[in-house]
Parts: sequence; C-alpha cells; structure tokens
Amino acid sequence: MSTYVYGITESSHTSLPEGMNGVGEPARPVRILKEGELAAIVSDAPEGLRPKRRDLLAHQNVLGEAGGGGSVLPMRFGSVAADDESVLGVLAERAEHYQERLRTLAGKVEYNIKASHDEEAVLHRVMSENPEIRAYTEANRQAGGGSHEDKMRLGEMVVAALQAREAEDAAGIQRTLEPVADAVSAGPESTGWLANLSFLVERKSADVFLTAVEQIRTGQPHLELRVNGPLPPYSFVEPGPAQHADTLTGAETGGE
Repeated sequence: MSTYVYGITESSHTSLPEGMNGVGEPARPVRILKEGELAAIVSDAPEGLRPKRRDLLAHQNVLGEAGGGGSVLPMRFGSVAADDESVLGVLAERAEHYQERLRTLAGKVEYNIKASHDEEAVLHRVMSENPEIRAYTEANRQAGGGSHEDKMRLGEMVVAALQAREAEDAAGIQRTLEPVADAVSAGPESTGWLANLSFLVERKSADVFLTAVEQIRTGQPHLELRVNGPLPPYSFVEPGPAQHADTLTGAETGGE
C-alpha cells in the first residue's frame, strides 16, 4: 500500500498523541517511521485522495500536533510514496539535506502574501503619475471622445502603465518585507495576483513582519494584500538537492 507523508522530523521527536488519525475516510492512523537520526510522520495513503476540506484540515492538524513537539519539515498535501521502504530509503539517502533543513527552519514559520490592485485606486494613481496619459485623455475629451484610433491608443497606454505599476509594486513589496524575513520564495504566477510571495519568519519576530505588512497597506492604499499565516514552512523544505524529491512529494493535489 502507498504511504502518505505528512512531514519529516528528528527521530528523537516527541511521540504524537496516541490514536491520532490523518487523511482518508475512514481516517488512517498516523505512525512514525524512523531511519537513523530522522523520522517520517506517515499513514497509509487512501485511494483517490482529493483536496477536500476534511482531509486538508486533517493534514494540517497532524502537522500542528507534530510541530508542538519539535521542528518538522512539512510536506504539502498529497505527498505520497510507493511504500514505507521508499520513504526510509529517501530518509537515509538525503539525511544530510533534511538535517540541515531542520536546523535552518527550527522556530520559523511561513507567511504567504498575495497582492492585487484596487482597480479604481490604481487607475487614479496611474493617471496622476503619467502626464502623457492625462494629456491624451484631455485631448480625447475635447475632441468629443476622440476617434476609434485615439481611444485604442489611450487604452494601450493605460494598460502599459498598469502593467509597469504591477511590476514596480511587486518588486516594492518584496524589497520592503525581505529585510524582516529570513528568506523569500516566489510562488507560481496566477491570474488576479501581481505578487505571490512566501516569507520565512522567526516565530518570535512575527509581529515585526506583520507590522511591515501593515505599513505597506497604509502607505499604498491602491494595493490589496492577503496574508496567510503563520503556516508550516512548506515553501522552504526543498532548497538544496532536489534529487529524489518526487519519491516523497509525489503529485501535489492541493494546498495553498
């Protein structure tokens, strides 16, 4: 049977609560596989697992309980290995890497920041910052709206200015928050977000990071920021050798 992997920790990690269950319907009992100085928190993998709310919460709950007893490298939801022996083999082969990651991520959490524009506010800002667009807009107004070509040209100018503002704002967010974080990881681009960034933050310094986020909100009201965290540091498990990562991570089927 396939093995579902929740996370990797030290073999000396405090045991999980007795009777803890994980993903699946019925929920699969969680167990620990030990290999040298490392251990994997696992359960049997249900067939046809999908990112349903119950299973996503179960995955998070296991990691939350495990994190209370020591550092844990979290695997993303849907991380499946062929069997227990495959997991133990990867722990043995990548021991140095996982031990380094455990040391690096100890006491740290992840905050994900997704940014978008308030359409009305950013358009007002672009118009106020660009005298050429203002002049072209006024010329069209005085010409009764302008020709079709004039309208098209104005639209192209506005779109280009908005795209430039998106790039500038994305860079500015990272530039502002990077000094109050230990590391940053860019997430996949997606429609609707001008920035999708994850920051590794000392748990005890989270207030400093969140204060910096609020300063961005206050100083740049045309930006809308969505903050998700504190999270297990999913985005920072794999810096370093990637060989055999698929053995543990499998096909990611969900998660933020």
